[in-house]
Amino acid sequence: MADPAVASTHSSGDPGILAAQDRDDVVVGNELVRFRYYTRVVHWLVALTFLICLFTGLAIWTPIFGWMAPLFGGLQVCRWLHPWTGIAFSFFILLQFLHWAGEMKMTAADKRFTQLKNFLAYMRWQYHDDEVGKYNGGQKALFWLSSLAALGVLVTGVVLWWPELFSAPIREASWILHDITFILFTLLIFGHIYLGIAEPGTLRAMISGTVSKAWAKLHHPKWYRDVTGDQRR
Repeated sequence: MADPAVASTHSSGDPGILAAQDRDDVVVGNELVRFRYYTRVVHWLVALTFLICLFTGLAIWTPIFGWMAPLFGGLQVCRWLHPWTGIAFSFFILLQFLHWAGEMKMTAADKRFTQLKNFLAYMRWQYHDDEVGKYNGGQKALFWLSSLAALGVLVTGVVLWWPELFSAPIREASWILHDITFILFTLLIFGHIYLGIAEPGTLRAMISGTVSKAWAKLHHPKWYRDVTGDQRR
């Protein structure tokens, strides 16, 4: 259980934001610190490098998206920028994986959440489980799937970057797998973005680091109880 004590703050500035610089899972007034500074910086670096990879990759992939190339200085720049940004993306997502992996073990509540009927009910705001912790089953599934997809685009991307080092069957398979993985990865990320916007308070947590007690109690009740020490349901 996280320390339920109210976080100490400086004499000036928003106490929640100040507390969210170096620790999470603490109470600050009527708010809980959900994501400390490091977590948020790594998350946004993953997001930024992913979007650069996406848009430069689309410009390379098909002439339909050729209009994107001038945004980065032309198609030749895209061909140079895409793999190098891919390396940066892989580095940041590795940091994110190491940071979050220990918290992403699936619980019984998470497995219930990922059942299709419960997930669809959640999308209609009709599903609630008092045992949902800091991350629900959908968030944990997204974490593992996106980590696997990142590994896939990295491995196949290396083959496409240095094709002369690999046999023709490996090169051909990598072209197909790179495209399929990137399409599935993009769908995952845009689903993540949609839910982050559609669920009020979620985006704010990744910007300021804090959420209200009411938000935490509604969306992640077990995490709320663990952090506050309030065992009432």
